[in-house]
Amino acid sequence: MSIPAPRKSALIQGTGIANADPLLTIPEAAAYLNIQPQTLNNWRATGRYTLPAVKVGRLVRIKKSTLDAFIASRTEVAA
Repeated sequence: MSIPAPRKSALIQGTGIANADPLLTIPEAAAYLNIQPQTLNNWRATGRYTLPAVKVGRLVRIKKSTLDAFIASRTEVAA
């Protein structure tokens, strides 16, 4: 699975400045974690992992910084 190219919505409207913490769709967030979107949905629905999401109307988005923190919290240090 490859990470999708940044969307135009990753730019702050009208400024041309890239958003430092973009909101990713479930498929984009799953691709970033290299998992299937259904796996991410299952984790969120069952509470297996705490992945806070942002609701935009009926749409669910996850901040990239949330995914980065999740990866950091799950990283094991070799002894």
